[in-house]
Amino acid sequence: MAAVSLRDVRKSYTADLQVIHGVSMEIADGEFVVILGPSGCGKSTLLRMVAGLETVSAGEIAIGGRVVNRLEPKDRDIAMVFQNYALYPHMSVYENMSYGLRIKGLPKPEIDARVQRAAGILELKNFLDRKPRALSGGQRQRVAMGRAIVREPQVFLFDEPLSNLDAKLRVQMRGELQSLHRRLGITSLYVTHDQVEAMTLAQRMIVMNGGRAEQIGAPLEVYARPATVFVAGFIGSPPMNLLPRGERILGLRPEHLEPCAAAEAKLMIEVDLVEPLGGDTLVYGHETGEGAAEGRARVAVRLPAHAPAGNGRLPLRYGPAQEHWFDAASGKRIER
Repeated sequence: MAAVSLRDVRKSYTADLQVIHGVSMEIADGEFVVILGPSGCGKSTLLRMVAGLETVSAGEIAIGGRVVNRLEPKDRDIAMVFQNYALYPHMSVYENMSYGLRIKGLPKPEIDARVQRAAGILELKNFLDRKPRALSGGQRQRVAMGRAIVREPQVFLFDEPLSNLDAKLRVQMRGELQSLHRRLGITSLYVTHDQVEAMTLAQRMIVMNGGRAEQIGAPLEVYARPATVFVAGFIGSPPMNLLPRGERILGLRPEHLEPCAAAEAKLMIEVDLVEPLGGDTLVYGHETGEGAAEGRARVAVRLPAHAPAGNGRLPLRYGPAQEHWFDAASGKRIER
């Protein structure tokens, strides 16, 4: 295991095309860090630079205290799990998991011990003789993870490994990944666009936007105190409501809005859509009334399952502690 250091890491393809703009972070030995962001934000490029699949234009990447900028991927002591399982279809599970070790020339007893140990961790012992076509999607992804585990690397790198799975399997695999990290304690970098994965898996996360690290922190810290308008609008489902107020923007989480009498209302919305979800109800509308900004901002409200939402106007209240303020020009959080 090893710590990973990102020191003002930059990536440019041409003088006019810079895709990573100086990302810095110290990742502790054994820490699970998620790189989160929308498509095109640079998260996979950053991971591929750690892996050695992309060159670093400026800055330094260190693994275990050793700068690896000029090292080939095979010399970095990392193992990578991709979105595509990339299993050899003509090989059994055992052969897929052991292939890299056989190429390295490890003794057969050691190869067998590593494969059996990884198969036990991933509950694959009953499938070692099967070919990939005889496995479910979740089992194939476990084989791909097993192939990484047997290498006993210093760092695991995951590039959207669950995105090809259906919703039920993603939930199951998130639990398996959490269990795997607790058992192995190997430093892990995990790329995803799915904020649920990030919130449930990460010890800390990097929220990327346009090649920059908008915010780095523990998931609940980022959720409770988003550093920018982008983070506020990206984290949360539904995301934070962002209401223009002149030179400032007011942010309100949907779950912090509460129906009230019209005389007590701090916000009035015209209801457009009500979505009963069983455990709760989502109400969508647009701001109306005297305080409404130009363009009538969209507002989402999360209510208890049986709370009356109705149609027409819905008066809402919230407390001062639930307000988030941002500078309209810079998009940065205004600390109070």
